[in-house]
Amino acid sequence: MDMTFFRNLPKAELHLHIEGTLEPELMFALAERNGIKLPYEDTEAIRRAYQFSNLQSFLDIYYAGAGVLQTSRDFYDLTWAYLERCKEDNVVHTEIFFDPQTHTDRGIAFETVLEGIDGALADARKKLGITSHLILSFLRHLPEESAFETLEAALPHKDRFIGVGLDSSEAGFPPEMFERVFEKARKAGLIPVAHAGEEGPPAYIHQALDLLKVARIDHGVRASEDPALMARLIKERMPLTVCPFSNVKLKVFERLADHNILSMLDAGACVTVNSDDPAYFGGYMNANFEGLARELNMTEAQARRLAANSFEASFLPEVEKRAWMAKALGEE
Repeated sequence: MDMTFFRNLPKAELHLHIEGTLEPELMFALAERNGIKLPYEDTEAIRRAYQFSNLQSFLDIYYAGAGVLQTSRDFYDLTWAYLERCKEDNVVHTEIFFDPQTHTDRGIAFETVLEGIDGALADARKKLGITSHLILSFLRHLPEESAFETLEAALPHKDRFIGVGLDSSEAGFPPEMFERVFEKARKAGLIPVAHAGEEGPPAYIHQALDLLKVARIDHGVRASEDPALMARLIKERMPLTVCPFSNVKLKVFERLADHNILSMLDAGACVTVNSDDPAYFGGYMNANFEGLARELNMTEAQARRLAANSFEASFLPEVEKRAWMAKALGEE
């Protein structure tokens, strides 16, 4: 397949951690701006450190890197750099996760984080034509009490984000631990989503659906281990925001050629392609699509369906969803 096909294919990205777009060059620039000494000699040393054996070894460097983010300008610059990559990859709509606790726990005000990210998203609508939503994610390795505190701090600003998510270390931190805070978020009008079925078992996906009452499952690739769960996901048209490069980097699959995204797609699941933490995992949206074409012999028809699914699974208004789906499918 001609790889320029992906450049012309309109896409939505629904599983993207803004802190995970921190490229080594920007990390160094922000460290210098803020007078922070990094434990790396240069950008190549950082890239060498990006060899992960599992989710936790990735998170260790992920949280360390976030330490260079200090001011609203830092968060703006981080977000704007990602949005410029969206423009290059023809990502016309993005729904971005941010992790307030990563920053408030080190003394950065919630408002500082939100102001910078939201400012860049607003400018991208005007200058780049990219629409967006923001999703506040709770860190599941921290107690639910911390999530409640974060939600309380966020609620006065809830017009600036559309939903809540659940991320960080999955193994040993089942969704059921956060049932009450998700209930409160839903009552406040926020849309719930949750990471489940990456390192965690299919049971975590069941919990996210039944206890957290999510509108989307982030990752979800281990659903294929449970035929009854797969049947349910297909019947309910429950979106799975799959991250192929991330899954390989974090050893969920040994090789991209082993990935199950296309078999799930062909079975009728509403799977989508996303880049997760692209600065750390080696590829933004188009790179993920190109990898699937190269390693899994993805067809043009499959690529179009994945792109159409990304709009169907988004939180865009229905009219906009349908228009973009038609363009992705080549029906316009």
